[in-house]
Amino acid sequence: MKKVLVPLPDYGFDPTEAAIPWLLLTTKGYDVQFATPSGYSGMADMRILRGEQLGIWKWLLQARKDAVVAYHQMSNSDAFCNPCKYEDIQADDFDALLLPGGHDKGVRPYLESAVLQQQVARFFAEQKPVGAICHGVVLAARSRAAQTGQSVLHSYNTTALLQSQEFAAYHLTKLWLKDYYLTYSTTVQQEVTACLSDARHFIKGPMPMLKDDAHHLNRGFTVLDRHYLSARWPGDAYRFSTEFLKLLDA
Repeated sequence: MKKVLVPLPDYGFDPTEAAIPWLLLTTKGYDVQFATPSGYSGMADMRILRGEQLGIWKWLLQARKDAVVAYHQMSNSDAFCNPCKYEDIQADDFDALLLPGGHDKGVRPYLESAVLQQQVARFFAEQKPVGAICHGVVLAARSRAAQTGQSVLHSYNTTALLQSQEFAAYHLTKLWLKDYYLTYSTTVQQEVTACLSDARHFIKGPMPMLKDDAHHLNRGFTVLDRHYLSARWPGDAYRFSTEFLKLLDA
């Protein structure tokens, strides 16, 4: 049975971007294991999970019911309740790596972990399947290849959360949520693009309008380059998970 590692922050990951891949992977028989900074089970961004303080934009910004159900199933699983610490990750024990996103400030320890970045670089060096969605791409972008010191994404095509999406969520909610939707002053698209050998390697894809689901994969968007798969937002989660499964099966 192939084993997939899913690192998470202690708090603030996007429930859709973690739970939908978990659901599809485990349904297909893959062994999904988790890691957190503390070694205790993590917790998703409760505002996104419950739709709290999202105002009239709750219908758009809250996690959809199917993702909420999947999250509660995942959070009650033995693997989720017994993660390892980042520092105890043994990359050789895993066949693939999946990096969910999340924009709450609680994800910063996940995105900024030097230990975790070293592990990500190992997966790239060994060309094992790596999937990253939304802010998960930032973690990959910050991970440096041991031989060159460059980002592991330097020569890859990738997508990630679009600047237009990040600014849209921020401006729609800034009156009461302040900078909640801005994890950093630099946008995801800006940071990821800056690490690439050519800005044209950042691929925006079609304008994200509708969230995908199991029956409408064409609504989602992903970019595959060799063993690396990327996606932009929770609305790509089903296509991202399906394409990641194909990568694992290959």
